[in-house]
Amino acid sequence: MNYSDRLDPDMIAANLKTNRIGRKVIVFQSTSSTNDIAAEYLNNPDNDGFAFFAEEQNAGRGRGANKWVSKKGDGLLCSVILTEFAPGPELLSLTAAVAVAETIGDSAKIKWPNDILIGTKKIAGILVEKKNTGFIVGIGINCHQSIDEFPDSLKNKAISLDMATGAKCFRPTVAKRLLTHLDYWFGVACESEQKIINKWQQLSIHLGHRVNMLYDGRKISGNCIGVDPQKGIILQLDGGAVKMFDAAHSSIIS
Repeated sequence: MNYSDRLDPDMIAANLKTNRIGRKVIVFQSTSSTNDIAAEYLNNPDNDGFAFFAEEQNAGRGRGANKWVSKKGDGLLCSVILTEFAPGPELLSLTAAVAVAETIGDSAKIKWPNDILIGTKKIAGILVEKKNTGFIVGIGINCHQSIDEFPDSLKNKAISLDMATGAKCFRPTVAKRLLTHLDYWFGVACESEQKIINKWQQLSIHLGHRVNMLYDGRKISGNCIGVDPQKGIILQLDGGAVKMFDAAHSSIIS
């Protein structure tokens, strides 16, 4: 691990004290999952907006049965808790994707519902979990990995910030930028769903393109014509019908 790059909570939280997101930052050297840690804090409404980072996870997870793989100090592993988000989980997922894409930069695009790509390669993933007392937004961003550090199954599918830019990023700066964008876009979402939809569609790799997806195990094909904040991605199917597919039951094949 590059200790000059370690995550310092005071450095990350500096100038964020008046924000909703990141007013309190807690960093763990190692944990099972930052989402699991965040869940322990969610029962107290005073913890709204707390952000949790870990240098290392040994049980990081993504959507479905997917795992999030990152060696110690290689990535940015973060979870944020929201004790309330009135627009609901579907819009929260879209909003988080917009914020993470903005954090990474102009070359970042969104693969529905909330994978972040540079080109055709995944650089970040998001896992939103709804609990009785609120929401947890888990985020993983690849930072320092080289191509040789990714498992063989991911070498042609994954990329890191260092690989994308050709320079070594400074993770505390990326962390602060992430929390700043989350705070901004969560605020926008509570004022205007349409602004989130417009921005998500601007960043989407699917809008206006043909999409092949699995929905409850069935293959569905059609042209992506939009996204609904509650019901999911909107496709005009090959037969002409227009239908919506929620993220919980579907995944993009290509």
